Amino acid sequence: MQLHQLKPTIKHKDRKRVGRGGKKGTFSGRGSKGQKSRAGHRIRPGFRGGDNPLWKLFPKQRGAGKKTDIKHAFFQLRRPKPSTVSLEKLDSNFHEGDKVTAKNLVKKGIVRTAKNGIKILGTGELKKKLIISKLKVSAAAREKILKAGGEVN
Repeated sequence: MQLHQLKPTIKHKDRKRVGRGGKKGTFSGRGSKGQKSRAGHRIRPGFRGGDNPLWKLFPKQRGAGKKTDIKHAFFQLRRPKPSTVSLEKLDSNFHEGDKVTAKNLVKKGIVRTAKNGIKILGTGELKKKLIISKLKVSAAAREKILKAGGEVN
């Protein structure tokens, strides 16, 4: 068998020609009357025949029903989280008796910025005496720092 001998298995059907008159009846397959039967018709998504669209029926959600001050509610929703530092990082980056402050942590590149505050978490072990000042410290971290002989101010 060669290419010119191939024949289709399905019979060829003539396409239905819509909107051009002809054999398919008076309405040419578009039904009778209405917006969809006209030339150039297009119904936008969400259009409900002139009635309000679905998204206009419901009130806006953000902050609706809250009795607090708007600024206060906004701050609650987007409260900045402090940068976190583990005890393990402090142990590897500081020497015995060093003072750990926000400025030192930024200078050493442990934390990018101290803008939203810094909190020390109790992950890892601490083997050196360190003096931590003006930083937030978790309860577990405080316990480990005091156990190693350090101070928390």
